[in-house]
Amino acid sequence: MHFSRCICLFLILGITPGVLAQTSSKTDTTVVNDDFIRKQFGATCSLAAGPPTYTADLDRDGIEDAVIVAKCTNPLMDETENNFKVLDPYNSFFGYGDTKATSQFASADPLARSRVLLIVHGAGVEAWHSDKPKAKFVIINLPFKQIAVRKLMVKKKSVMAIYAEESSADQMTSAIFWDGKKYRYQPLGAGLE
Repeated sequence: MHFSRCICLFLILGITPGVLAQTSSKTDTTVVNDDFIRKQFGATCSLAAGPPTYTADLDRDGIEDAVIVAKCTNPLMDETENNFKVLDPYNSFFGYGDTKATSQFASADPLARSRVLLIVHGAGVEAWHSDKPKAKFVIINLPFKQIAVRKLMVKKKSVMAIYAEESSADQMTSAIFWDGKKYRYQPLGAGLE
């Protein structure tokens, strides 16, 4: 009886996501520069200073994908021309799925207003480095201080997910993961560490 209460307490406190997230993806040492970003995502996007490029098989097709922290002033402007999809999993979770509307939402943090995640689903031998990747996404409005790519249990299946530490004050953590059609947001509660 005591053991089951402990398990319930761990689940309530959100410790399980941290335990499930022990396996991390690798950080890619390939130089990702503004030329690569502009070629794949257009002139309104540039590489954000500091965070590394993470690689993992996010869409479970056996080919390496990439997650890049960038700045984009107006990704909707380049969406069609550069063949990528702008997604807002965070606001979609709360019922606001129209990216034309949610791209206009103002963030309280001025540094976060233009910060996005660029996701490249790889194709062929060159994977995410390919001139014509399988798919490209710009994730807008996801609150994060830092990110990591690790495994997450979703409906008893292990998937690679992008964990986002939302703020240092409350240590809130969330994840986005590929569900086969789009990226979904899931609040978790516990910190990345």
